[in-house]
Amino acid sequence: MVVCIPALAVGVSACGSSSSGGGGTTAKGKTLTIYSSLPLQGTSRLQSLDVIKGEQLALAAAGNAAGKCKLTYTSLDDSTAAAGTWDPGQTSSNARKAAQDPSTIGYLGEFNSGASAVSIPILNQAGIQQISPSNTALELTKNPGPAGKGAPGKYYPTGKRTYARVVPADHIQGAAQADWMKQLGVKKLYIVNDKQVYGSGVATTTAAAAKLHGIQVLGNDGIDPKAPNYRSLAAKIKASGADAVFFGGIVDNNGAQFFKDVGAAMPTAKFFGPDGLATATFTKAIPPDVQKRMYLTVATINPKDYPPEGQKFFKDFKAKYGKTPEPYAIYGYEAMGLLIDAMKRAGADCANRQKVIDQVFATKGRKSLLGTYSIDKDGDSTINDFGRYTVRNGNLTNLQSVKVLKD
Repeated sequence: MVVCIPALAVGVSACGSSSSGGGGTTAKGKTLTIYSSLPLQGTSRLQSLDVIKGEQLALAAAGNAAGKCKLTYTSLDDSTAAAGTWDPGQTSSNARKAAQDPSTIGYLGEFNSGASAVSIPILNQAGIQQISPSNTALELTKNPGPAGKGAPGKYYPTGKRTYARVVPADHIQGAAQADWMKQLGVKKLYIVNDKQVYGSGVATTTAAAAKLHGIQVLGNDGIDPKAPNYRSLAAKIKASGADAVFFGGIVDNNGAQFFKDVGAAMPTAKFFGPDGLATATFTKAIPPDVQKRMYLTVATINPKDYPPEGQKFFKDFKAKYGKTPEPYAIYGYEAMGLLIDAMKRAGADCANRQKVIDQVFATKGRKSLLGTYSIDKDGDSTINDFGRYTVRNGNLTNLQSVKVLKD
């Protein structure tokens, strides 16, 4: 089922110049390198492994080449065992590794928006195209409003864009969340976030969208991701009179523990979460009673709502790996596919980094397994589909697909 809903009106004016320009460094070597940087430790590991599989499937489908350029793939881990999630130092190290490798032609990552806030400036200065399969933080590409503190310009020291993404940004997700809340009868909403770029961003856009839908937002509190429990916060939220709670954050930052505690304190409240929670490591960790009241949005829609190429991806993935892919695996495939397609369109200049960047930003009407989309001058995809998911028996269950109409 496709439902059309109005998009959230926020300050999304562009900032910074486009990527177009001449010249550019030519990647060196008989075989060029595409790096991937994802968290391979902690609760995001399962999701990341499937993203890697999606990227590898796309590279194999292209014959490990783009035009005359032969390609190899190197997977990097942007997490550490100590952090149990993505780590700023490790992310920076990954980006520098790619920037210093003369054979680098592209970089697929990061998984987390906060990590990309670290790697984008490094790769921007090196003139390397970066494509994220999962980042949704608005500030990475557009002005998020007064709280942006120089974003997005601060991420692009050269003044030219080198970063793109194949998923919708959080102003689209916020609208999808708020419309669902209104349909479910939410009157009073309490929001918490994990204080990271992604979490605070999606919390802000969801709060703004909820207000536009006539929902009273009672609070937007940042949490300590390493707290042993959130019972006192749960008591505070209950006392506020909220009938629904939204968590802006990633599964790595104690999302399951938060909902265990707030679920126990509020036995009738509805619970909402964004794509950062849409993974089995979250859905299997929350109690059955909380599962029944959990509503998640993620850019991956029902397989039957994709074009034939997208439906084939799910069949091929399951045939090769024996399992249904985690939500962002298909976006890993498309991130790789977009980079390879841009290299092909660069023709004889497939090894020229700037020419490849130019072609990514020149993407118009690309017919992909996600559907037909373009990349705008800020690096954003024009895709505006979101999936609504509930949780049953510890698994994500697709309820319907919605299309957010952008005003």
